[in-house]
Amino acid sequence: MIVENVLPEYYAEMLSVWENSVRATHDFITEEDIEFFKPIIIEQAFPAVTLRCVKSDNGAILGFVGVHESKIEMLFISNEARGKGVGKALLQYSIEQLGATKVDVNEQNPLAVGFYEHMGFMVSSRSPFDDMGKPFPILHMTL
Repeated sequence: MIVENVLPEYYAEMLSVWENSVRATHDFITEEDIEFFKPIIIEQAFPAVTLRCVKSDNGAILGFVGVHESKIEMLFISNEARGKGVGKALLQYSIEQLGATKVDVNEQNPLAVGFYEHMGFMVSSRSPFDDMGKPFPILHMTL
């Protein structure tokens, strides 16, 4: 699997991957939450991180990761690509090439928590709210 740089013209497609992934894995997120986060992600979050993606053979983005300093700020995989090694490839790239050693995970997303634990991350602390002050408990994990 080839991990590629992300260009700003990919942002709209990546936002679609984010929404597809959130709808499939974050059953605690409401429609209002999705609409709240969308402009923040595309206007603030994407430009603030180092982004990489994995594409299908036809050029569609299957998943992406965003890293800032040593922290994975986002890793989202389209529901259709889950379980096919895309997340693992992006995570390994983030660790080996971008120096990632930390990640925050929604406690209410047990698949993600299990994925990161399987990849060697351990919970170091917990916050009852996310960065936006919303009541989504966050597990702070480190390698």
